[in-house]
Amino acid sequence: MFEIGNSLREARLRQALDFPEVEQATKIRPKYLRALEDEQFDILPGQTYVKGFLRTYAEYLGLDGQLYVDEYNSRYVHVDEETPLRARSTSSLSRAGPRFETSVVLIALAAIGVVTLLVIAAWQYGGNTPKTGVPDFSNPQPAAAPPKTPTLNRPGKLARAKMTVTGALGRSWLEVYAESAAGKKLYEGTLDAAHSVRFGTEKAYRRYFVRMRRPGNLRMTVNGQVVRLPKTSSPRAVFVTANRVTQAAPRA
Repeated sequence: MFEIGNSLREARLRQALDFPEVEQATKIRPKYLRALEDEQFDILPGQTYVKGFLRTYAEYLGLDGQLYVDEYNSRYVHVDEETPLRARSTSSLSRAGPRFETSVVLIALAAIGVVTLLVIAAWQYGGNTPKTGVPDFSNPQPAAAPPKTPTLNRPGKLARAKMTVTGALGRSWLEVYAESAAGKKLYEGTLDAAHSVRFGTEKAYRRYFVRMRRPGNLRMTVNGQVVRLPKTSSPRAVFVTANRVTQAAPRA
């Protein structure tokens, strides 16, 4: 067992990320991101949204999304809530007669009414939430897009990075993803000595998620500046931005 909220918060702070940046990448509103970190899951419309947002947020931070969903299920989803009522034996049903059948119909109608009320409440909950330009999965009405602003001028945003990785001392397996481990895969393969791969020449990203099997064999430059990589032959995973290189959380 581990603390879901504290683990997410520590991973975000370790990568120097703020809520607006995470919102832009994951399409999850800041109020829901804070609720996940505070483990106030009742703020979200329902368990389906909790699990979906939890998986998306964790994988964006380079964590194992399924591990967080499993932990949530073990702590907050009770078996009794999902176990249907046991049917009586055939002999009991035959003895009950029409009165029992009438009771079953009434119970079924009551259950349908409860489900209908829950659906309406969830719809109204999403409709009363102020729009921020991010799609609201609980509201059938599309949210208006925010006005466009140059990325480099927005407070808290990271500059876009152009990265080059070279096999300086030998071969090394290399994987590169845009933004996070769940982002678009930009490269996967063995980088030979004296060979280089470049990222950001056509489209530059604010952040790259990089896995290296032998980081000590590689040399990396970001926006023309040489950055330090771990001098080890053990596998490593790091986040690379225009300003820094930070170690990613180990995979569970």
